[in-house]
Amino acid sequence: VQLQASGGGSVQPGGSLRLSCATSGVDLDQYAYAWFREAPGKEREVVSCMNTDDDVRFYRDSVKGRFTMSNDNANNTLYLQMNSLKIEDTAVYYCAAGVFLNSRGTYCASPGYWGQGTLVTVSS
Repeated sequence: VQLQASGGGSVQPGGSLRLSCATSGVDLDQYAYAWFREAPGKEREVVSCMNTDDDVRFYRDSVKGRFTMSNDNANNTLYLQMNSLKIEDTAVYYCAAGVFLNSRGTYCASPGYWGQGTLVTVSS
């Protein structure tokens, strides 16, 4: 399983970015997937998780209503649309596969596979 994140960059507060995660070596419906982030000096945290064959989604509270995770099975790609970005969203963002996501979408953890990160910087 290979995961390649892209789409990071610098944006002002209130701006938007869309991250992409190109996958290979896997059919998207094999696993649940996630986006994590790691801010400077902080621990890596889960941002969003999803299955690709149902509507179950997990979002951490601080991004609910602003971030949307989606998939394009035909192109084996995952996305994270990030709107209304805040300075505190600054981090390296990682996509991951093989996470545990419960059926209610209230818990997501323990990825089996990591991609390399893409840096998102939100500053004025």
